[in-house]
Amino acid sequence: MPGRLGGIAELVLVRHGESVGNLADRRARERRAPRLELATRDADVPLSPAGEHQAVAVGQHLRELKAQDRPTLVLASPYRRAADTAARALAGVPCAPAPRYDERLRERDLGIFDGLTGSGITAEFPQEAARRARMGKFYYRPPSGESWCDVALRVRSVLADLSGAPGPERVWVFSHQAVIMAFRLVLEGLSEQQVLAYDAKAPLANCSMTTYGRDSQGRLHLLVAGDTAAVDRSAAPLTHEPESLDKAAHGGSRGR
Repeated sequence: MPGRLGGIAELVLVRHGESVGNLADRRARERRAPRLELATRDADVPLSPAGEHQAVAVGQHLRELKAQDRPTLVLASPYRRAADTAARALAGVPCAPAPRYDERLRERDLGIFDGLTGSGITAEFPQEAARRARMGKFYYRPPSGESWCDVALRVRSVLADLSGAPGPERVWVFSHQAVIMAFRLVLEGLSEQQVLAYDAKAPLANCSMTTYGRDSQGRLHLLVAGDTAAVDRSAAPLTHEPESLDKAAHGGSRGR
């Protein structure tokens, strides 16, 4: 599939703004706690105040674009932190399309590990921790959860639908880190080792933008990954996880 997507003129992948879950994750890491202190289910985790400001910064970036460069199609994860990022970013943008919420863009499901830190997983599920270490994080699927491969399958389905669009669309997608890395895997034809290396080297900042455009042969290619220019130009803080999410204490239940 890499590059062969006739329905897309431009594709911009936006990670959601900082969430309350990100803050709970940070506190859990600092205390080396076995579990995040977060009562809300993953789908309902809201943006933090900083995340709200980051989403507004993306909106300012959109308003500064020329009309012909603004999105013609917006897709978003239905999870609250991504949906609210899209809503705040699109507010006040002239002729902005209403976001289409697509469950295929949701956060990776960590199953029974949701909300646990690394120490919590090792303490409660030592056999699974050992199995994950043996299989590697790309192929490992937590009980009742999803592997990275499962997320990639969702992304392939989204891209297949977009490839059949009647005309070239400028598509903006508001989603999560694991989903955006799955887009990179599929669009760039990355190997397991390559995608994990990119994820480990540079975790995506909140409200960063990863952009693909068409080359002279009409193929999609990466223009920039994890661009933070919109947030950098604003008064909003730049935030991201301090390390690769799947190497992190809890496996990334709120981070992406």
